[in-house]
Amino acid sequence: MSTERTSTHRHRSIAEEPVTSVLPDGDVPYDPTHEFNPDEEVLAALGYKSEFKREFSLFTTFCVSFAVLGLLPSFASTLYYGMGYAGTAGMTWGWIIAMVGIQCVAMSMAELCSSMPTSGGLYYAAAVLAPPGWGPFAAWITGWSNWCAQVTAAPSVNYGISAMILAAASISNPDYVPQSWQVFLLTVFIMIIHAALSSMPTKWLAQFNSAGSTFNFLALIVVIIMIPAGTDRTDRGLPRFAPSSEVWGTIYEGTAFPPGVAVLMSFIGVIWTMSGYDSPFHLAEECSNANLASPRAIVLTSATGGIFGWFLQLVVAYTVVDIEQVLDSELGQPFAAYLMQCMTQKMTLAILALTIIAGFSMGQGCMIAASRVTFAYARDDCFPLSKYWKRVNKHTQTPANAVWFNCVIGILLLLLIFGGDLAIGALFSIGAIAAFVAFTIPIFIRVFFVGNRFRPGPWHLGKFSIPIGVTASAFVALMVPILCLPSVVGADLTPADMNWTCLVYGGPMFLVTIWWFVSARKWFKGPKVNIEHMMLGRGESIDGQGLADAKDRDDSSGDGKLAQIKTS
Repeated sequence: MSTERTSTHRHRSIAEEPVTSVLPDGDVPYDPTHEFNPDEEVLAALGYKSEFKREFSLFTTFCVSFAVLGLLPSFASTLYYGMGYAGTAGMTWGWIIAMVGIQCVAMSMAELCSSMPTSGGLYYAAAVLAPPGWGPFAAWITGWSNWCAQVTAAPSVNYGISAMILAAASISNPDYVPQSWQVFLLTVFIMIIHAALSSMPTKWLAQFNSAGSTFNFLALIVVIIMIPAGTDRTDRGLPRFAPSSEVWGTIYEGTAFPPGVAVLMSFIGVIWTMSGYDSPFHLAEECSNANLASPRAIVLTSATGGIFGWFLQLVVAYTVVDIEQVLDSELGQPFAAYLMQCMTQKMTLAILALTIIAGFSMGQGCMIAASRVTFAYARDDCFPLSKYWKRVNKHTQTPANAVWFNCVIGILLLLLIFGGDLAIGALFSIGAIAAFVAFTIPIFIRVFFVGNRFRPGPWHLGKFSIPIGVTASAFVALMVPILCLPSVVGADLTPADMNWTCLVYGGPMFLVTIWWFVSARKWFKGPKVNIEHMMLGRGESIDGQGLADAKDRDDSSGDGKLAQIKTS
């Protein structure tokens, strides 16, 4: 084989890549006395200095993201939406349809992560991929949307766990009726524990989350087995399992919309449950071999979650007795009400215990991911008082200030508990829609503005990149308005039945947009990108004249320093 044919597969330095420094001397994260490892070289080329210990591996990164995904507690917390809008049909074949779109989003995100493995993740990618002049605005909208999803994740998960704990207490003592202030205080207590744990050193975090994620996975398997094996439907005069024609063919009329739209509305449960696979992107600066391990962890999390989540949906769909009673139960927690319909009290409490412990691990993972996002955005001065939130604790080498900042914001959001179920449900609405908007903005830009000029990392989709990205963008464009629909329409629609997602998410994002045009556009320049990617169209091609132009620009600018990177 000739040299020309093999040259594209050799390792080369950034001096041979279409990448130049755009920072003045002294600001380039390059230290001639320090020998950079490949991960540090990649990050330096992207404009940042490595500040974390890279003690996450593919497995431990997957463990954090799978814990954030939290299939069992996520399913338990959102059963009201998945079952309430379309019944068992939405839970069975509806889940499969939703997972096609979600998996496309995950694979497109993984491709971006391999190319740009930074804690800023989607926010950084949006800035780099956007057309010239639009990078800061794309980063601003993506960043704030993603932060809204991240900062509401731990409070919503912990609220669900607190509701399950108190529902278990109600099952054990029927005279006990949980009060809102008790749910609030218990949730705040869990938030504080999670914040303390999330401030630990990276190595401890990796070990803790590996144990938590292992338990999460095992608990999921155990519950999938326990429900069909332990159901007592036959003791209640029912067949052990509902007939397949009923499970797959009956759409519960939980909305005023046609059955097809009702199934799409039920996807809020799938989307919220499956919105944790972006965590490896945000942990990329703490992961070794990040431009391969992180995208693999993203795809592995989404695929594993999709398969096992569907199994969990199936066992519940085949054993539920009365959907209406599940939704209207006085227990205040649909999953607990469902278990009481088809299981003995001891089995119900055992499954709830497994779900609660798994949920605790999930909330911990959410807190970690959110703190890394806050740190990354504060590093680029996105927040007020960013100089405090971007500090890395010198003892733990973790962004402890960002952890506690998010904890305080989360506790303030939990005051929605006193506004009733409708108000606190807004946390779940924000989590679903904000996450997917943030996920898709850089994917949309990459597909429709960058196209074949995209410079992929070692993990990429090849010729399937554009079709998969188009499918991901179309799926989210369809789901955003669907997720804003109320369950009833016309004269039956009251403030109590209104879907407040458009206000709860759209309101803050509208204010953030106004902030941009009034003030932020004057001082916010997006992430401190240290390169000019050829995907931005500032050159004709990856090789040849485009490279020469990049080098000429660098020489003429006087910056003079080229960080080094190795790519395959």
